[in-house]
Amino acid sequence: MPKRMKKKYDFVKNYYEKAAWEHDMVVCGIDEVGRGCLAGPVVTAAAILPPGKTHKLLKDSKVLTEPERLEAYAWILKNCLVSTGIIHHRAIDSHNIYQATILAMKKALFGILIQSEHKIASILVDAVPLNLAHTAYSNIPVRNFSFGEQKSSSIAAASIVAKVEHDLLMSYFDTVFSGYDFAQHKGYGTKKHQYALQKTKKSLIHRNSFLKKLAGTTHESSEQQQTIC
Repeated sequence: MPKRMKKKYDFVKNYYEKAAWEHDMVVCGIDEVGRGCLAGPVVTAAAILPPGKTHKLLKDSKVLTEPERLEAYAWILKNCLVSTGIIHHRAIDSHNIYQATILAMKKALFGILIQSEHKIASILVDAVPLNLAHTAYSNIPVRNFSFGEQKSSSIAAASIVAKVEHDLLMSYFDTVFSGYDFAQHKGYGTKKHQYALQKTKKSLIHRNSFLKKLAGTTHESSEQQQTIC
């Protein structure tokens, strides 16, 4: 692990990228968007930066403005190797969101590894532990840590690609399923989204497992309020 580490996963940004580039290797960053949504797919992306290159806007996609995200997205597509993995709402209901995210990440990862001309030094994942045992890539070290976008430009690039791709999908779904305002909240459980569900009921892309949990939480809160009153 890095010598400058003060505590677990507290290291200089792009430590793994720079270490790999020194040996003519690269790292692959992975991130996801949409785990907490009530509707739509979970979208993951894998990104490999060109050796020695980065961009000032490779940050956590959530802290970037939309114009900044789109600028970064354009740079990534032009300069980096990228792959996406998308798992739809029915698979989320069947497998649960955690397993669906793992499947989506592996889909993105395997898609990019078969394209890479460089040797992969390590795979960096934001938060989610990814087990590659019993795969053709089990020899590649996988490192997962929280706030990965802040510590790795590769993860940040993946987060930006996943965010833009997810938002584009939800904006498209807004044109197909009117009344939910998917283009604005992108499927997350905002008050406006929950109100639309009460008024219009669920659409074909809503996650039944998430709606059941939401209904249970709402019912529990209602019972608690009656008890207090």
